[in-house]
Amino acid sequence: MAIRLKDIARDLNVSTVTVSKVLRGNSDISEKTRARVLKRMQELNYQPNMLARGLASGRTYTVGLVVPDLVHPFFAEFAKSLSAVLRESHRALILASSEENAEIEQQEIRTLLSRSIDVLLIASCQPKLKNFYELGDERTPYLLIDRNFPYLAAHFVGSDDYKAGQLATQHLVDLGRKRIAHIGGRGMSPSLDRLRGYRDALTQSGLEVADKYIIQREKFEETGDIAGYQAMKELLKLKPRPDAVFCYNDMTAIGAMDATMEAGLRIPQDIAFVGCGNLRYAKYLKMPLSSIDHSTEKLGAKAGELALELTKTPDLTPSSILIEPKLVLRESTVGAKA
Repeated sequence: MAIRLKDIARDLNVSTVTVSKVLRGNSDISEKTRARVLKRMQELNYQPNMLARGLASGRTYTVGLVVPDLVHPFFAEFAKSLSAVLRESHRALILASSEENAEIEQQEIRTLLSRSIDVLLIASCQPKLKNFYELGDERTPYLLIDRNFPYLAAHFVGSDDYKAGQLATQHLVDLGRKRIAHIGGRGMSPSLDRLRGYRDALTQSGLEVADKYIIQREKFEETGDIAGYQAMKELLKLKPRPDAVFCYNDMTAIGAMDATMEAGLRIPQDIAFVGCGNLRYAKYLKMPLSSIDHSTEKLGAKAGELALELTKTPDLTPSSILIEPKLVLRESTVGAKA
């Protein structure tokens, strides 16, 4: 027979209301009582009836997440970290992919909203998002992740992409590289901010920002390695060719390094590379990749914490949370260690 709240209350000689408050995370319960209730729940392997709780509270205890690509390592790791935070509050995560298509994104958002999710998180691929509620209703709070729309009054959790561009480029400058190229995305805030950081780092170091060394492509999340390979082929035709490249993400860098080695050039002696994302396998590549780590796990955790806060206070004043990036050095810039 299923364990009920009143069974736990009877065992501990407390009210059902007290047990319910512990389950909801209310703060007006003493830590001693909370610990007793949680311990008894664990002993009985109590599983809350989320449907019943939803009917009573008007919530579904679900959070929706729409990303451009579910199999991309960044979004997969982000979702894993986000889910871990939500799980602690007995909330389920519903995932959807826009496939970097604005129309599919709108369709997925409407589907999630029709399920009455409590909060929506979205890495939007809309070219211009003047008002999010053009895509849905005005009752569901939402949170932008990874991709920001600065002119939109909305909650945002992401990396400081401008600083990421600065860090990567300044490292290449410090290595003595003079012809630093950039393979970047087009249109979305992470690509624009990383490009801006790249440009400013070169300018502040007294180096020329040459347009011929900047190649931008669409849909880097889905086809980054292929786009990086093709872009690098173009850069290798230049005279003089670049002696360093800052790539929009690690997948782009992997493709670009493949084209470079295929051309018989040495990394980092002839051309040094820095990626962005610090994906888990970056250190296991044939040429371990220096990369900007924007703490994907921390991004997911922060987004989860804010999402939970929005379930309690939907009208919370919009805020931006930027995670500080850091540079991780590997052989693609500093060479093999003796």
